[in-house]
Amino acid sequence: MNSWTILCDFDGTIAVEDVIDSLLDRYGRPGWRELERDWRAGRIGSRECMTGQVALLDMSREELDRHLSGLWIDHAFPAFAAKARELGLPLRIVSDGLDYAIERILARYDLDDLPLAANHLRPATAPQRWQLSSPFQAAGCRSGTCKCACVEQARAGGARTLLIGDGASDFCAAERVDFVFAKHRLIEHCRASGIPYRPITGFEDALALLPALLEGRLTLEDATAVVP
Repeated sequence: MNSWTILCDFDGTIAVEDVIDSLLDRYGRPGWRELERDWRAGRIGSRECMTGQVALLDMSREELDRHLSGLWIDHAFPAFAAKARELGLPLRIVSDGLDYAIERILARYDLDDLPLAANHLRPATAPQRWQLSSPFQAAGCRSGTCKCACVEQARAGGARTLLIGDGASDFCAAERVDFVFAKHRLIEHCRASGIPYRPITGFEDALALLPALLEGRLTLEDATAVVP
């Protein structure tokens, strides 16, 4: 059985919804939608977009925590994480989202010990204001968290890499890993780019596919032929 490392997106993949979008919908001051449009049009990178959007949040710590307490993860992710642990497969969350939110949500499931690469959220000096920093950015990358750099770190030990993701922040990394379990927009990208993948609707599917991948029964030919 080959050695694998799993890199997993959070927002829209582990989490049922996008955390920052839900916060902006509720607490964002005017201007965040314009930043979102600029990012989707490619005029700015996700790091610039997120930094600007976080600066427009108007909420207290109590409001933030209360909001996060109402956000949920895929019901099968705890079982998937437990299986990875049982098999000795390193599992790292790689996210262009907010570290505080991810840790707070995962703590409700006793999963906040999972290794995490994400943007750092911290209070600003003004009341009810917030700041973003990106400790996992990389030179030449416009994302807050450079998932390609995370892939290279995972591959440095000789392990094969599995990416589980759903959207644009996973596109570049998907081209550098050995295999992808894809949701939503990432399915379209993998299909268009000829990237080996299997479509999933959630972690029940990922859990069912994992043995076949580890045992070499999930071939690249089978993967690229699959349609969701």
